[in-house]
Amino acid sequence: MNILYVGDVMGEMGLKAVEQIVPQLRNELKLDLVIAQAENTSDGKGIVPSDFYRLKKAGVDFCSGGNWSLKKDEIISNLSDPSQPIIRPANYPDGTPGLGYKYAKTSKGDVLVVSLVGQIVGRDSTKTIDNPLKKIDDILEQEKDHRKIATVVNFHGDFSSEKVVIGHYLDGRATLVVGDHWHVPTADARVLPEGTAHITDVGMCGALDASLGVKYDSVIPRWRDDQHTRNELEDSGSIQFNAVLVKSNEHGLADSIAQIQRTI
Repeated sequence: MNILYVGDVMGEMGLKAVEQIVPQLRNELKLDLVIAQAENTSDGKGIVPSDFYRLKKAGVDFCSGGNWSLKKDEIISNLSDPSQPIIRPANYPDGTPGLGYKYAKTSKGDVLVVSLVGQIVGRDSTKTIDNPLKKIDDILEQEKDHRKIATVVNFHGDFSSEKVVIGHYLDGRATLVVGDHWHVPTADARVLPEGTAHITDVGMCGALDASLGVKYDSVIPRWRDDQHTRNELEDSGSIQFNAVLVKSNEHGLADSIAQIQRTI
């Protein structure tokens, strides 16, 4: 099975990258499943239904989540519907709207997709993030009898230590454990000893000549002069596309992982 995981889609530039490149890759790589990290798709914070449908039209089968997944109220009904291929982090507290894992339906069978967020990312005084290791243990136990051909877990985190450790923790129990949130791809994609594909961070899709997709003019005055500036997404220039391709086997483990990087 060929699975493509696309890094954080950052605003309109990220959408353009997906719309241009994913259809090409579906044919070129004979993809069975395309998952995209969609929590930055609409103006960098959250995703609205119209952009969700744009991703689907471009060839994305499933959208994973992160700390901005619940930013747009309009997407809550999609997140809460088991038949809609979009999720928010599973380790948000009980009672949080939406679902943190669902099954992606493919021609070859069901794929379990789970989103987790690190305990540093998104933490504030009003929200306690549940332990991601305990949460994924609970989910895998609950879903152990569901017939599936692969399991994909994205870990949306800030600390490289967390992102590395969760790969080791799930080695042999997941097809792919992919880190996202940094918007900068790491150079450590590999298949771990027990057969789980892992990368610390897959990177992003969006403006290349920018600060993680944000205009430099929004960032430098805030850093240099302590000015209170708002992040404005870069809307011109070259666009980067970052993803990983995983080839899995009949045992639900990975045979290979490769980074896919394009510039347009």
